[in-house]
Amino acid sequence: MNQTTDKWSLGGHEFTSRFILGSGKFSLDLVKACVENAGTEIVTLAIRRANEGGLANILDYIPENVTLLPNTSGARTAEEAVRIAKLSRELGCGDFVKVEVIHDSRYLLPDNYETIKATEMLAKEGFTVMPYMYPDLNAARDLANAGAACIMPLGAPIGSNKGLCTKEFIQILINEIDLPVIVDAGLGRPSQACEAMEMGAAAIMANTAIATSGDVALMASAFRDAIIAGRNAYLAGLGRTLDRGASASSPLTGFLHE
Repeated sequence: MNQTTDKWSLGGHEFTSRFILGSGKFSLDLVKACVENAGTEIVTLAIRRANEGGLANILDYIPENVTLLPNTSGARTAEEAVRIAKLSRELGCGDFVKVEVIHDSRYLLPDNYETIKATEMLAKEGFTVMPYMYPDLNAARDLANAGAACIMPLGAPIGSNKGLCTKEFIQILINEIDLPVIVDAGLGRPSQACEAMEMGAAAIMANTAIATSGDVALMASAFRDAIIAGRNAYLAGLGRTLDRGASASSPLTGFLHE
């Protein structure tokens, strides 16, 4: 499948890249090079970081054709998330927002209940809401009913690079929720991103795995290629698996007059 023809939609916008890049842990001089190597069309932006470092300074390093995805990092309640989202729109970051509501400081797990509340409030305000959530089917259904444009279940705790620890639960969401499922947080290797795409995920978001690698630009391109490979494998249809025994790829009968 040609990547340019395999488009997907989010909030009325079409995208060809299925790689969403988190920029929170990158030094600014690496952001532009990483975006170009990843081929990404959506990049997250922490409003808190923009306030500390200057929004214009950060935007100088993100190409103009890239969609900004402000996040509500630091919000502990739905009301705080809504305030941060509205601030991002006032700063000119558009209507896309990744909702993060976290008050667990040890494991940084999202609060699904507060996330659902924030999603409903922001959807009514005209935002394209992309909620980060713990992969729970009932919560995902509530997010869909609240007006979410997608759901973003975690693969593992933020920044852990542990991979698809929640794989079975994410597969349930992919099977049951009629929204794009974007696997977010915890993916540490391109192979893990590929596996998530093989499952039928619409896209992948990565940050720490790239930011902590030895070569940021090269790792970004590795994730890009892995995501494309996983998507193509999903579209092709994965081959069957056998529970028992083996099956020869070439027939053995009639060999040497047997």
